[in-house]
Amino acid sequence: MRFAALGSGSQGNGTLIASQDTCVLVDCGFSLRETERRLARLGVNPAQLSAIMVTHEHADHVHGVGLLSRRYNLPVYLSRGTLRGMRKPVEATGYVAEGDVLQIGALSISTVAVAHDALEPTQYVFSDGRRRFGLLTDLGSYDGKVLDSYEGLDALMIESNHCRDRLARGHYPVFLKQRVGGELGHLNNHQAANLVAELGWKNLQHLVLAHLSSKNNLPQLARQCFVDTLGCDPDWLQLADQDSGLDWREIA
Repeated sequence: MRFAALGSGSQGNGTLIASQDTCVLVDCGFSLRETERRLARLGVNPAQLSAIMVTHEHADHVHGVGLLSRRYNLPVYLSRGTLRGMRKPVEATGYVAEGDVLQIGALSISTVAVAHDALEPTQYVFSDGRRRFGLLTDLGSYDGKVLDSYEGLDALMIESNHCRDRLARGHYPVFLKQRVGGELGHLNNHQAANLVAELGWKNLQHLVLAHLSSKNNLPQLARQCFVDTLGCDPDWLQLADQDSGLDWREIA
């Protein structure tokens, strides 16, 4: 199994997970042309995609879903709440809900409910029968159910959205600071690092920090917070950024 990111941040998100001849795209927050460009950079023809999984209805995750799915006749899976929340609805192939497990080709995909300011937000854990990859972004808090769902992973891509101090001192209006930093907002560096500490990280082949805010965070701050919390090698940590995403990573 392997994974890559088209890009990660408030201007657009997309993550690829592949095993054998199966390749699933989670979210598509870019224009059709930009999505095609970023897929090509990763060596993927859009027609090769097996399906699009959607996490929630915010524009940085769904902007290109409809166009991409219609252009290349790709099946789309999402929660009923997410479909209701989309400004431009798509034709759903199937619906997912908390606890559901969907089989798409070589990948078994578990659906995890998360706390975010969307109608029915989900995240996903992927398995090919040998290895497990977890994608966990766009949540403001976590509970025991989330921890249970993400135990025993071989690789994890997790949101490390903002630095608490930079958000507090920044220029966002108060209501937006409260939204971002609230229980239905986004994980800050400390929350994300503590979550990984609770899960245990020493068996992870890859730990990728994602969805970093360009205004309320810095890569070096996120990385240092994880190093301080986990005691891991800073060079081992990986970051998925907005412009270049993340190149393919193999899970051996």
